[in-house]
Amino acid sequence: MPKKSIVSTRKNEIKKDETLIKDSADPIEAALESVETKENKKIRFPKLHKFNEKRERNTEKYKKFNTFLMIIFPVFICCMAEITQSKSLSSCLNFFTGRPTVFVFGILLTALVFVFLLSILKKGWIAMLVHSFIFTALSTTELFKYGTNGNHLILSDMKLVKSVKSLTSFAYIKITPRLIICYLIVIAFLLIAMYFNPKIKASPLKRVTASCACVLPVTAMIVLPSFYKPVYRTFKLDTTDATNTFKLNEKFENNHFLAFLIQTATESYSNRLVVPEDYSEEYIQEIMDIPVDTNEDFNGGKKPNVIVVMSESYADFRAFDQLDIDKKYYKYFDRAISEGQGGIAITPTYASWTVRSEFELLFGLPVRGLNTPNMPQRELADREQPALAQYYKSWGYETIYVHPFQSGFYSRAKIYGHFGFEKMIYHDDYSHTTDFTVPVEHFGTYVDDSTVFDQIIYEIKNSDKPIYLHTTTMQNHQPYNQGDDPDDEFGNYLTWIEHTNQGLKKFLDELKEIDEPTLVFFVGDHFPSLRGETSVYNQLGLTGENCSPLYQQKYFFWSNYNADFSYIPKNETSFFYIPYIILNIIDAPRDAFIEKMNNYMNELPVYSSEYNSEIPKNDELDILTIDRVVMEEFSPSPIPEEELSTHN
Repeated sequence: MPKKSIVSTRKNEIKKDETLIKDSADPIEAALESVETKENKKIRFPKLHKFNEKRERNTEKYKKFNTFLMIIFPVFICCMAEITQSKSLSSCLNFFTGRPTVFVFGILLTALVFVFLLSILKKGWIAMLVHSFIFTALSTTELFKYGTNGNHLILSDMKLVKSVKSLTSFAYIKITPRLIICYLIVIAFLLIAMYFNPKIKASPLKRVTASCACVLPVTAMIVLPSFYKPVYRTFKLDTTDATNTFKLNEKFENNHFLAFLIQTATESYSNRLVVPEDYSEEYIQEIMDIPVDTNEDFNGGKKPNVIVVMSESYADFRAFDQLDIDKKYYKYFDRAISEGQGGIAITPTYASWTVRSEFELLFGLPVRGLNTPNMPQRELADREQPALAQYYKSWGYETIYVHPFQSGFYSRAKIYGHFGFEKMIYHDDYSHTTDFTVPVEHFGTYVDDSTVFDQIIYEIKNSDKPIYLHTTTMQNHQPYNQGDDPDDEFGNYLTWIEHTNQGLKKFLDELKEIDEPTLVFFVGDHFPSLRGETSVYNQLGLTGENCSPLYQQKYFFWSNYNADFSYIPKNETSFFYIPYIILNIIDAPRDAFIEKMNNYMNELPVYSSEYNSEIPKNDELDILTIDRVVMEEFSPSPIPEEELSTHN
């Protein structure tokens, strides 16, 4: 190898060695730098890290204070829930002092909920945060609900939680300084708890045991009479059967928020629908074993259009003389009665739960037969249902359902699709979608009743068949805060009613010009929801004992042909009999079921516990209701055999 090449190679090796020596001149210092760099990368928020370290030390350092926080929290959040929903601080103080045993019951119930959350979450402040959120949300909802419609919150209302966006459009929501102060007090307590960081140290087995020990008594409080009756008696809770909204509100005044929630949950469970032991095909056939009048033939084959208008919150306040209501608001309603015939129907609800009234008109069955649930459509079997639309469809009618609101509210689109309607027309302002084929106008918050009337005229003119059409309108639904004086709730409501009357005049005048026999039935679903303590209902001094006028709804039948109105009862009759009055007027065919319901209408014209709790239960009518919409449908059905065979 040349000498020059050897020297060059040697120089390169020396340079490499010098570099290695330089890099490792202080290996200890290099190691420390490496560790420090890694730690800085790991702790992204060193101040927060130090704060959490301090909180961890606080857990042991302030152990007694943390124990105090966890003991006092149920008392604190129970009081805050009651104060938040209270209409005034004085009423809340009166409750604490006047009903101490009920107040103690609320504290104990709250403690059970807190221990349950603490057993699951371990960290006290997180359990307090979750607990505070639940109680504050519920008490705020109670405040807004009562302030909106005068009804108190019950746990079954939670079934509508998916429709909370729609519900907020109904509500009067006002954040007051007192409400903000309540929220700030709760937040301050939670911040203190987060800083001192109370927590429990327990094995998983002990935590599971503790959580079960909390769940069991709360569950027994709802489902076991042998447990909850002596408990309620000991703490002096009001357990009066609330057969109408006013009695329910009176119960709230005695029990207040938390005790009211749990006691009404008990009541709801005890009133749950249970299939009678004697239910069988043989028993239903025995009920249906009656002679049937088969002479009906639509008066010689002339099938009229049948229009059922259930007008949202339409009610005649002239029933209360002391209000001295001007007749102008009901001018064209009165004219329709003079041209046709009127009467009084007993609605199964007041101020809310439209679907109760709707169920009775659509099925010709009493909601009392299902124990008067708030949402009877949720009790139905998931199958084709023998609603009146099925009968009309079997007779060659085109069947149509019109509701100018969201199809998903009350799950209408999903459930009502089983009722025999061939066409369903909705309007959704939130998604900006509509099934209406006429221009959509609004009056107040919701779709103008005149738009609905225009759609009905359109359907009549564009159908080759006679039509059976049911509509549940929306115009007159609360809020009533868009008039000349937003605070004049009742005055604005009457303006809404007058507007409906103007639309009604135009609608009936147009029907007079149509060369098709048409029968119209018009009724309000219930009296309107009005604000709690400031409403006209409070001014009238209505109570659970004298509120029956609020369940009496005036109606009219009207036709553009010579309809036979002699079938319309002279006395009050329940909503669910109206479909059979219509069938009698149009001379529709009967089966044993229709014949039986006509018999009930003569023997038991009013069947509603909301209106009159002294009316005894009718086992036959109840079991027939259950058979048709919940169980096997052994009674005569309008549904074709091939569709009946698919029933689950």
